[in-house]
Amino acid sequence: MSKFILASASPRRKELLAQIGVEIDGILPADIDETPQDRESPRELALRLAESKAKAVHDRDEAKGHFILAADTVVGLGHRILPKAEDEKTARDCLGLMSGRRNQVYSGVAIVSPDGEMVSRVVKSQVGFKRLTQNEIEAYIRSGEWDGKAGGYGVQGMAAAYVKFLSGSYTNVVGLPLFETSQMLQGIGYKGLKSQ
Repeated sequence: MSKFILASASPRRKELLAQIGVEIDGILPADIDETPQDRESPRELALRLAESKAKAVHDRDEAKGHFILAADTVVGLGHRILPKAEDEKTARDCLGLMSGRRNQVYSGVAIVSPDGEMVSRVVKSQVGFKRLTQNEIEAYIRSGEWDGKAGGYGVQGMAAAYVKFLSGSYTNVVGLPLFETSQMLQGIGYKGLKSQ
């Protein structure tokens, strides 16, 4: 059977794929520019980044003839794209913006088959935050869970206490929509799923 390459260094995506029986043979993160383009929507950005990562890894010799999965998660507030939090100020700003509001989580997923066929799609979930107090924001900043996360939060950790509403795929908010991903993998000929 062809090997399975994950074009992401995200430990969350690796764990999620293991839930549905995908055995990862190699991790080859794609090094691409993730800067949003002018007037690009959160949905468009998620899809473009996933497809660009899949193409970049597919072009590498060590990935030839294997299944490749790339994904990117983008958090939006309306048309506004929230950044990945790389410092406390960014995380604090994101939490302040999301306080008492609903944000949209878009995951772009792109899969390339061993013969080079690509399938891709975007999955959207909505997450509603309670109105956060300054103490709650500061407690979350101290936790460090925001580091490197789109929109500055991870729903699978301490931030779950702030989420009063979630519509759509929970695993999408964690980092990879498993139902849609498993359907895509079956459709493109991957045979290693637990459910098959």
